[in-house]
Amino acid sequence: MKIKNLIFGLMLLSVVVNAQTKVIDPVEYVNPLMGTQSSPNLSNGNTYPAICRPWGMNFWTPQTGKMGDGWAYTYTADKIRGFKQTHQPSPWMNDYGQFSIMPVTGKLAFKEDERASWFSHKSETVKPYYYSVYLADYDVTTELTTTERAAHFQFTFPENKQSAIVIDAFDKGSYVKIIPSENKIIGYTTRNSGGVPNNFKNYFVLLFDKSFSLNYTWKDTVLEKDKLENLANHAGAVVSFKTKKGEKINVRVASSFISIEQAELNLKIELGNASFEKTVAESKEEWNKVLGKVKVEGGSDEQFKTFYSCLYRTACFPQKHYEIDAAGKIIHYSPYNGKVLPGYMYAGTGFWDTFRALYPLLNLVYPSINKEMQEGLINDYKEGGFLPEWSSPGFRNVMVGNNSASVVSDAYMKGLRDYDINTLYEALLHGANNEGPMDAVGRKGVAYYNTLGYVPYDVKINENAARTLEYAYDDFAIWKLAKALNRPKEEINLFEKRMMNYKNVFNPSFKLMSGRNKEGSFPANFNPFKWGDAFTEGNSWHYSWSVFHDVQGLVDLMGGEKTFTTKLDAVFSMPPVFDESYYGSVIHEIREMQIMNMGQYAHGNQPIQHMIYLYNYAGQPWKTQYWSREVMNRLYKSTADGYCGDEDNGQTSAWYVFSAMGFYPVCPATEEYVLGAPLFKKVTLQLENGKEVIINAPGNSEDNKYVQELKWNNETYSKNYINHFDLLKGTVLDFDMNDTPNNKRGTSASSYPYSYSTSK
Repeated sequence: MKIKNLIFGLMLLSVVVNAQTKVIDPVEYVNPLMGTQSSPNLSNGNTYPAICRPWGMNFWTPQTGKMGDGWAYTYTADKIRGFKQTHQPSPWMNDYGQFSIMPVTGKLAFKEDERASWFSHKSETVKPYYYSVYLADYDVTTELTTTERAAHFQFTFPENKQSAIVIDAFDKGSYVKIIPSENKIIGYTTRNSGGVPNNFKNYFVLLFDKSFSLNYTWKDTVLEKDKLENLANHAGAVVSFKTKKGEKINVRVASSFISIEQAELNLKIELGNASFEKTVAESKEEWNKVLGKVKVEGGSDEQFKTFYSCLYRTACFPQKHYEIDAAGKIIHYSPYNGKVLPGYMYAGTGFWDTFRALYPLLNLVYPSINKEMQEGLINDYKEGGFLPEWSSPGFRNVMVGNNSASVVSDAYMKGLRDYDINTLYEALLHGANNEGPMDAVGRKGVAYYNTLGYVPYDVKINENAARTLEYAYDDFAIWKLAKALNRPKEEINLFEKRMMNYKNVFNPSFKLMSGRNKEGSFPANFNPFKWGDAFTEGNSWHYSWSVFHDVQGLVDLMGGEKTFTTKLDAVFSMPPVFDESYYGSVIHEIREMQIMNMGQYAHGNQPIQHMIYLYNYAGQPWKTQYWSREVMNRLYKSTADGYCGDEDNGQTSAWYVFSAMGFYPVCPATEEYVLGAPLFKKVTLQLENGKEVIINAPGNSEDNKYVQELKWNNETYSKNYINHFDLLKGTVLDFDMNDTPNNKRGTSASSYPYSYSTSK
């Protein structure tokens, strides 16, 4: 009971006497089960409980789904099949480099259906740093904690003549070897879902603290006693022990994408002989350090839980894909060319999602981590010939846009330095002017875009209007970086011209964005409620706001501020009608919009998530304040059904984190955050440079959601935005909150955030 008492003690220390006071121990508010009550037809997050270190190379999760099922853990499941090492960024993307461990007693059940055990959430403890569950069929308690590349299991067995641990290396080509003299099992798995070279392997080593009584390996469905080695389509191992009641067996596990030897080195470096309790405490301390960068006070217990559960998700992906060799040097296995090379690499993110808020959050709160990620992007380009737009772990052919431009530019424009930005800029130029090895790398339809100024609707390139809008914004991001790097004037001018291409898909008949035919006409059968077709996982009402860099230009196209704000209002007031004919069925993103009771506002997907903040560009900031609070209150909960769509590698969580602080990065690659209204009475942001940003809103309450006045270091502040570099100096923001909108503050054009059209 020692570790159980430790966990209880750690949790007890975290109890907040009054929910309106300060969070003492942020990790104890995290619910890794938030978003796990999901299915292919309806996503409440599509997450799994990741037991891990922040941005760790390997995550571990209890596995309720079958091998190869992207829904590895589902809250409504009642059986666990194993405890899986995972790198899965999304159920739609599925996993790579996975294998599992499962304790059994009595009959040697090794097939996944036969070994599955009933469990209950009532006998499950889930923390980012610790997992425990009682497996009822075997009277075994499994406990788990992790480092970045290793894990420590502690199994508590009953009295049994044949207690066993099953290692499943999964199918598609795997290998295991039992080494009884060392209480060790080694092996590898090759199972993946794409994005890897032919020589891909994830090597693993398991070290037990008890000698094996019996040894088995298995090949597909055949268990072979005393055969210590097996190479098969589907290989695995079973080792058994005689156990006394309450006897604990410890298993230390590590893996490597490089070699068995590197896996053993990872095990030695990261776990060594440390006790289970010590590793739990160290993991807890690391999570508190990362989550403690943002301290919130003056909110409900539920708000604390939701906030820190979201912040936890922002510190999961992308994962470290690098390792440390015997000489202490950073190395990685390249998912692009299959070689082992020096330097950083990260994997597991889709920039179409995460450029919007996740990477801006890293640049503000965790810039040193994003600096490593930028160095990893340099290696992606050198080894793959392009920057990835979706990596898992290498190039994946999903989504649209060339949003690596935003990720690279925003980091540099927000002050990150001391890496090879010129090579990254070269990568941006290459990606902006070429189609890649697959549709989702480089720019599909680039020849049309660069000549006509848009990707046409009638040339058999799907999601063409979405591509045009995203390429235009990406050109803005490149333009900003080109100016900062003093590139040739004609190059700067070219991207300055191209970033206005968004205007070419504005349909004046509807005052919305739409597809456009090659010869210049707009399709006669345009339906702004049609999902897909010219757009990506959304309709025209969702994508028409994707002019992040020139909102004033969009206001002008729509006919002025009154028309613009009326259209913004309409998003919430229209019924959630839709046309799903492009897909042939109702995709889950459509269903999630339909059931949220917010009209056409589809927060469960990314294209519209910034839209709420656009009222600040047209003289009605109080509507941003209202709707941001509504979304935080109605669409987020720290529960298993706590998201309103796919969480998507930290993006949907980052929206909440920013919004709860009271501002949002509408246009990455600028220095500005657009104001909303803070959720808590106080937020303290501890910056890496040692400065603090303190956000006070003592009058905040459920009703007091409107900003009456904002003071910056005790001086009245009238702008609808704040500057990144001003925040880095350290500052105090005092929000005077009220239950009545202030219809005068922030209504003049001089208060509006950046738009290209008004910046000249």
